[in-house]
Amino acid sequence: MSNEENFKRFVELRLGISDIEIELLTRAETRHATELMVGQTQSSLDIISRDLDPVLYDQEIFLDLLSRLCLRNRQARIRFLVQDPSTPIKRNHRLIELGRKLSSSIEFRQPHQDYQHFNAACLIADRCGLIHRSLADRFEGTANFYAPVAARRELDFFTEVWERSESHPEFRRLYL
Repeated sequence: MSNEENFKRFVELRLGISDIEIELLTRAETRHATELMVGQTQSSLDIISRDLDPVLYDQEIFLDLLSRLCLRNRQARIRFLVQDPSTPIKRNHRLIELGRKLSSSIEFRQPHQDYQHFNAACLIADRCGLIHRSLADRFEGTANFYAPVAARRELDFFTEVWERSESHPEFRRLYL
């Protein structure tokens, strides 16, 4: 199946409506599902990532979608839990710079050491859309644009980790 044929199964998916679990098998599928879900997000994104997955989150399309969300909704809340902040900081990840510019909407934290062995990745959109990868360093996973029960479960865990986490100083640095 070609990428174009494969992406056709995403065409009708609507955040908050489409309760269909889609299996993500490739980097391209995961990136496409991420961009589609973020593009439909209205108010909140909660993302757990090992190193801000540059293939997903350091892409012009993703950064533009995030900027639009923040401009469209001044109350938007976008939170990233980043297991290894040193890697994206060293690589000048563009999402970090965007977060510095839109600091009232975008926040980064590093999980408390009690969670250092957690190795999954997920994206929760508007408390109902969910992209989950059991292994953060792999792109295989699932996406569901309306999975409020599973999203709530992931969001509860996210909130538990978030509340015990701290902001890494490099995420806040401003250049004067």
